[in-house]
Formats: sequence, structure tokens, C-alpha cells
Amino acid sequence: GPRASHALGEIKTRGLPNRRVEAWHYTDLRNLLKEFPGPVVSTQAEAKAALAAIPSQFACIELPIIDGVYYPGFATTLPQKVLLASQSPSVNASKLAADDAIGLLNSGLAKDGLTIVVNDDAQIEDMVSLTHIATGEGSSATRHNVKIGAGASAIFIERHLCATENSTLTNTVCDLELGDGAIATWVIDQRMSTGSTRFGQLNVKLGKNADLTILSLNSGCRLVRQEINVEVAGEGADLKIRGVNLVADNSHIDVTTKLDHLVPDTISNEIFRNVVVGRGHGVFQGQINVAQVAQRTDARMACNSLLLSDFSEFSAKPELEIFADDVQCAHGATVTDIDEEQLFYLMARGIPEKQSRELLITAFVEEVFDGLEVEHIGEGLNARIEEWLADNG
Repeated sequence: GPRASHALGEIKTRGLPNRRVEAWHYTDLRNLLKEFPGPVVSTQAEAKAALAAIPSQFACIELPIIDGVYYPGFATTLPQKVLLASQSPSVNASKLAADDAIGLLNSGLAKDGLTIVVNDDAQIEDMVSLTHIATGEGSSATRHNVKIGAGASAIFIERHLCATENSTLTNTVCDLELGDGAIATWVIDQRMSTGSTRFGQLNVKLGKNADLTILSLNSGCRLVRQEINVEVAGEGADLKIRGVNLVADNSHIDVTTKLDHLVPDTISNEIFRNVVVGRGHGVFQGQINVAQVAQRTDARMACNSLLLSDFSEFSAKPELEIFADDVQCAHGATVTDIDEEQLFYLMARGIPEKQSRELLITAFVEEVFDGLEVEHIGEGLNARIEEWLADNG
């Protein structure tokens, strides 16, 4: 349609962002993305086989999106208080910012997606999984719109998986809105194959006294750019973001977050832990903007990275822009190797070096998902961390 061709036209005119574009300084997309594959098309039988081959890991209501297409026939029935409509994604491509390559690509390519509404005051116990599976070489894109009503509570998980080792490119944009007093957890669990590329964007708007926890685990892919943009728009809103990036050899993982505190008396707490092996390169850009009216904002951000080889790299860029005067804001970023003293301590207790190193690395990252209110999610994510460390340690 005209919207898609306008978006793709914009990309052709501007080109993909390179290092000179501030928001993409550490992820030179023009250089990293040499070719753009055509759309992947799979049959219903291939989609069914791909879904069957995926490990479950979490007990949830499954909404399968395979190669960018939603398959209602393979979905679990949703509770009555959750309304679902498959949709042609709508976003005004002409309004997208010049550096929003993910949004433009998504507008140009997305053919399907879900609109989900959780009714006011509904308490949805079961986790709802937007299960994205790529079956083969090629590209796919999806756009979802989720609204959690006032006083409601729900848990959503975006899972990103590959059914094959083929190189695939996926692009997912999720627009999430929490009504007044809503409580939600949103999980992003990306474990795609080593040849894959993933572009993801989560755009959030928080109502008054809304409480949102975002959990993000990247443990796959050759190239990832995950953006999290949050408008803290309601007084009393509380936002927690906890993320772990496990960056394999020759992999590039970029998580870029932008939090806008727009009203008084809100809280945000952001923590990322990163482990980089081989020639991996990780990036964290965290921007916090506190508007002039947003007095008594309490915003904290920490990014700690562990580099496990002489060739691994991590680039951290925390940014604070504060226009209010009565605020508590803090940010910190550290990049280290394993603490030799701690290692010596464990080895002096008779634990072999390899095992001692694994214990220290595991403790460093698993702390992020410990102590969550929804315990089984933390356990599931930590089990995945252990699998990755066993494969890449």
C-alpha cells in the first residue's frame, strides 16, 4: 500500500543509518547489514512443524506468529477478558523520526500483527506469549498493539526463535499502553540462531500509578538492535527494566533505551548485565529525559559488563537530560573481567578453575532475574542463561 511504499521510499532516499547518525553511532547498520533478504513465505504445514519443534520452557497462552503471519488455528484460546483482533498494522510512516530505521523498515514490511486489549480490572493469571518463529531464509516483520486496561494485571512474553539455522531477518514493533493503576510484566526472550538479524522496538506509555516490569534476555543472533522507548506519562508510575545480554563470538547486540519522565512523582530503575565472549561486541545506550514539570523523579540506571576475552568489546553510553531541580537520578557503567580475588577464593576452597569461573559468571548475570514477583519467569530465563554459558563458556 501507499504507507509501505512511502516508508521504503524514505529508507531508499536516506539509506540505512551509519556511525554519523548519533543514535546509531555504535551500530553502523549500513556496514553491518550488507544485504536485505526478500520476504520468507512458508506453508501452513511448515508453520505447524516449526511450532511443534519449539521447546516450551514457559507454560503460557500461545499466540504463534510464524514468518510474520499470525496463525489463529494453532493458538491457545484467550480468557474472555482479553480481546484479540488480527490487524493490518497502522502507523503513520511520515511521522517517524529520521533515525528510526526500525520503525521505517517495519512500516514498509509488516503485513500482520495483533491488537490485544485486556479489559479494565481483569486479572489475567496465565502468561500470554507472542511466539515469533522464523522458519527459513528471508525477512519478516510484524507490528503489535497491546492495551492493558485500568486496574488490570497481565504478563506478556515476546519470544523470538528460529526453526532452522538459516539466516533470517526479523523486525517486530510492539506498542504497549498501561491504563491507570495497571500492573504488568513484559518479557522479551530472544534466542535466535547465530546467523540471524533481529530488529525490535517496544514503545510504552504508562498511565497514572501504573506499574511495569520489562525483562529482556538476548542470548542469540548475529546482529540485534532492541529499542525500548517509554513515556512515563502518569503520576505515581513505577517502571523497572532488567536486562541480560549474552554476546557470543562475532555477534553484535545493541540495546538502546529512552525513558521520558513527563510528570511529577515517578520512578524508574534500569539494570543491564552483559557477558561478551570471543570477538563479540555489545552496546548499551540508555537515555533518561526528565521534563521541567517532572519534580521528584527518581531515576536510576546501571550497566555492568563482563568481557571474557581480549577481543570482546562493550560500548556503554548512559545519558541524563534533566530539566527539573528536585530529582534523584543516578547512572553507572562498569566494564570488567572476572574478579581474580573471588576466583582465588573459590579455587582455594578446592573448586576447579573452570567451574569457579562459571559460578562467578552465572552469579553476575542471574542476579538480574532473581527476586522477581513472578518467580517462574526468572527461573526460566536463568535456565536459558545457564544453557548459553555451557555452550559459550
